[in-house]
Amino acid sequence: MSDDDRRGLRARASEGDRDAVDQLGELGGELGGELGDMTEFRRLADASSTDAVEQLVQLAAEKDDFEELRRLAANGSRDAAEVLVQLTQDQEGETP
Repeated sequence: MSDDDRRGLRARASEGDRDAVDQLGELGGELGGELGDMTEFRRLADASSTDAVEQLVQLAAEKDDFEELRRLAANGSRDAAEVLVQLTQDQEGETP
């Protein structure tokens, strides 16, 4: 996907186009997962992209980013809450 195409998707997403939000979430998964760029995922998650939330949870878990997991959990992500509990237990040396 070209930069122009991605800019077009971002513009559509910012105007509330759900399909564009989802497409960016999927694209971000391909790129952000490798690059660890959480900024795009945060923006998309804040626009209610479930794909972006899933990617953020995964990236935050890989980085032991408790702050991001807490933010996602506070915004209603059950996956983030579960991962946060698991990481906390692991950090304390407990097993589930």
